[in-house]
Amino acid sequence: MNLTHLVSLADLSAGQITALLDRAQDLRPQALSGNTQRGALQGKSVCTLFFEPSTRTRSSFQLAAMRLGADVLGFDASHSSGSKGETAVDTMRNLEAMGVDAFVVRTSVDGQLSELIDAANASTRFINAGDGRSNHPTQGLLDMLTIRQHKGHDFSRFKIAMAGDIRHSRVARSDLHALKALGCGEIRVCGPQALLPDDATLDGCTRVADFDEAIADVDVVMMLRLQRERMQEGLVTSLEHYHSQYGLDTRRLALAKPDALVMHPGPMNRGVEITDAVADGPQSAIMAQVSNGVAVRMAVLKTIFGA
Repeated sequence: MNLTHLVSLADLSAGQITALLDRAQDLRPQALSGNTQRGALQGKSVCTLFFEPSTRTRSSFQLAAMRLGADVLGFDASHSSGSKGETAVDTMRNLEAMGVDAFVVRTSVDGQLSELIDAANASTRFINAGDGRSNHPTQGLLDMLTIRQHKGHDFSRFKIAMAGDIRHSRVARSDLHALKALGCGEIRVCGPQALLPDDATLDGCTRVADFDEAIADVDVVMMLRLQRERMQEGLVTSLEHYHSQYGLDTRRLALAKPDALVMHPGPMNRGVEITDAVADGPQSAIMAQVSNGVAVRMAVLKTIFGA
């Protein structure tokens, strides 16, 4: 497939998403160990341009690029000239002038990635590693890959519940783009009214107010992080109340199918949106999501470079 940048899964067809998932699955043996792909991006330079903190996404992109033999430059905004007033565009241009071929960008500003792409050379590649509340496409891909590995490729058979702060979640938006594109049978969404989006994000989804009802007989439960600043904003009464209404514990999980998959993009607020017994339990695929991140990001890097 021909892909210059990866900005949003909404830009991709079902066939393109499937092709990336197939490629990631093929790369899994080399993702966590192995040297057979080291020559794929030899001579290419990849910069992780992160203006927000990150553990899983940044580390897995760096590992993915190194597994493919690229030179990797890590950018830390807290120690950059941005603190002196330099704009994100000027930062990118300076790094580009040093010979960086691709940027993996995380930013808190919606739309900033498009601004960087417009200001860059036509040959420079960009991958969205999370922008504002808008998109996190590689997280969406690794979540779909995890579901496929555990449940099969026919998404039309699945009932999937997504619970939590959907309004402010870029992960939720990318997951929903992918699930709809792949023809998911039923998508149920649940959360406090103040944390549900009022735009077209939930088109095609079933809104369920009661979490017990939302989780009943589903194949996959996708939990989202409660961003604690929502409590300061008055959108959540208290962490205890939120957990009582929307927290996933063993009692609630028993309402889903016996082999239901539990997912969470991290970082987790244990005891708020999910309990230890569930997060670390036999139905949890959370660590599988993390390990799949390296393979997915290898697949995306190879694809944007045409390797």
